[in-house]
Amino acid sequence: MDLHGKVALVVGGYGAIGTAISETLAAAGATSVIVGRNGDQARALAVQLTDGGYIAEGLELDASNTEAVRELSTSLVQRYGSIDILANCVGFNKEQKLLEVTEEAFDKVYSRTLRAGMFLSQAVAAHQIAADKGGSQIHLLSIGSSLGFRDRGYSSFCAAKGGLAILLKQHATELAPHGITVNGVAPGRVRTQKNDKTLGDKETFERATADVPLGRLATPADVAGAVHFLASGLSRFVTGQILYVDGGQSACR
Repeated sequence: MDLHGKVALVVGGYGAIGTAISETLAAAGATSVIVGRNGDQARALAVQLTDGGYIAEGLELDASNTEAVRELSTSLVQRYGSIDILANCVGFNKEQKLLEVTEEAFDKVYSRTLRAGMFLSQAVAAHQIAADKGGSQIHLLSIGSSLGFRDRGYSSFCAAKGGLAILLKQHATELAPHGITVNGVAPGRVRTQKNDKTLGDKETFERATADVPLGRLATPADVAGAVHFLASGLSRFVTGQILYVDGGQSACR
């Protein structure tokens, strides 16, 4: 599980789950390059990690801007020598019931989720192939990449994440000859600071965990652990797979 000497590009690496992933990869020894739309948040997290004795850098990046993605990846390779790990944590959701979905909202979810994942993978893969030393790419999905949500307006979200789920399988087949693995991590419901107060209510918690066999929600650390495994040498023969971190929820559907 040791990642010393590896460079990890964590896109969207300062949200609740992204932060846990950035911290986990840095703690394992990787140079954690945290990027996202909010450059201040990316830099602030990088400073925290650096103060903790880890190696990190924070940069601003709009992952839906393909040219910016290419420029950043080239700059990182020039500075660090390689991008060994891509952890794609970006995504966007606009909840609208089926009959209310607008073209504008659908296109926005697509561009910030599926389209962003496509061209992040492409840009990083180009450098990984050129370096000829393998690598790993991990995309953050959702159980919504293969399941629908009752009473929720998730058409755009499920379409984008579902598209990313099959896209990573195609990328896995194309990149396998180069020793590059491509996998996905699909969390169920995740307990974060944002929803912690609401889940403190007993009835709300029981409803949220009613269909989770393990009887609790995932934590950001649970998701980060799965990413760490897929970024490490322990998973070198695992590619084109989706690891569900959902407490068994998808097994019951």
